[in-house]
Order: sequence, then structure tokens, then C-alpha cells
Amino acid sequence: MASVDRHQQIIDAVRRAGQLSVAELAELTSTSEMTIRRDLEVLAEQGVLERYRGGARSLLLRGEEPPFALRAHDGLEVKQRIAAAVADMLADGEAVVIDSGTTCLEVARALTHRRLTVMPLSLHAANALAGAPQPRLLLPGGEPRPGELALTGPLAEASLAALRFDTAVIGCCGLNAANGLTAYDLADAAIKRAAMASARRVIAVAEAAKFSRTALAFVAPASALHAVVTGDDAPRDEADALHAAGVVVRRV
Repeated sequence: MASVDRHQQIIDAVRRAGQLSVAELAELTSTSEMTIRRDLEVLAEQGVLERYRGGARSLLLRGEEPPFALRAHDGLEVKQRIAAAVADMLADGEAVVIDSGTTCLEVARALTHRRLTVMPLSLHAANALAGAPQPRLLLPGGEPRPGELALTGPLAEASLAALRFDTAVIGCCGLNAANGLTAYDLADAAIKRAAMASARRVIAVAEAAKFSRTALAFVAPASALHAVVTGDDAPRDEADALHAAGVVVRRV
């Protein structure tokens, strides 16, 4: 088992149980206790769990967003397919604002050879686009959130208010027809709303799991979206409900 997959299995198991011993985790993952101890040290450094002598306990509360470093590897292939589909929806010469988050980071990576004007709303995406041969890169102001490196606050909002984009690519923590697009962080929700308000077209990107979640901060109703790009495993009933709300749903 790859270390990323093993880490995710450990996180899920500890989160469900509250705490587990090294021996229990070794049996669960069919690996050695020495390997588990190394895994737990890595995960403890990322703030996902707390080590104690002989085991680990979860630090993630229900509904709390997992750290960026873990989400970046989770469902990577699907995120890359979503990113490629979004890139196909953009015409050369467009001005595009790209939200923060792991799926939006893959969108930024998919645009490195496109003739576009791009404003990324996270330092992760800005780094992916820096030095790219084609896109014209615009950087907003703002304060980066630890770990996420998403740019938030009045400087970021002012940067968005001063510009008009052809397309906004928006990530989400939760999305469904009933509760709309939601985020875990209040400041992040405000930036998403500002990005949507500055764009002629809004494309939301969401893996299938996002359709079953509703996070704390309301961003916008589903009807505010022009399109949603998701994986081919997205629930059909939610896709149909979004379509009924006037949203184009593309499953890839």
C-alpha cells in the first residue's frame, strides 16, 4: 500500500474510533508497527492527529476541513480529469480567476500552457503558474490562511472588486441543490462570493463527495452557478437537481 493511501486509512480509522493503538493500526493496514510509528509522526506534524505513547487520537472534529497536504493527494486522478475538462471550457484570451483548494490547484496546473490572463486566489496556485510560458499572471493582495495559503481579507476582496473576469473557477467544501455552495471558513466564503460577483460565468469544481456535505458558511445558491464539473461517480439525483436549477453539470 502506498504511504498516501495508508495515511488516509489511518486518518479515517482514528477519526471513526477516536483513538487507536499502534498495534491496532498495524493490523488494520497490514504493515509493521515501526512503519505505523513513522506514519503517526508525519500525521502529527500535519496536525491531523495527536500522538500518545502506544497510539494516536484524532484532532479532527466532525465537519472540520482536513489539512491541505492530505486533501492534495486524495482523489488526485479525478481532480486532474476535472481540471482538464475545465481547461477545455476556457477560450484563449479569457481572463480567469481561480479559487483556492486542491481541485482548483489542479485547474491552475492545467492552464500553464494556455494563453489566458489568470488571477489565482491561493499561493499554491500562484506558485504553479509562476514562470509558466503562456498565462499572464495577476496576483491579488490578501492574507494567506495557514496551510491552505488561500488569500482572504479586505485586500483580496478589493483586488476582485477592481476587476472583471470572463470566468470564475470556484471550489467548494459542500455543494447541493438544497443548500447551495458552502465553505468551512467564513473569510473564504466571502472571497468566493467576491470572485463570483466579478465574473461573467461561474464554473464550480467538485468531487462526488462534496455533494453529500454542507459546510458552515453559505456562499451562494446553486442557481448562481453556470456550470459544475465533477467526477463520473457523482450522485445522479444531485446532478439532476442541479440541472433542474438551471446549472449545466458535466461529469468526467
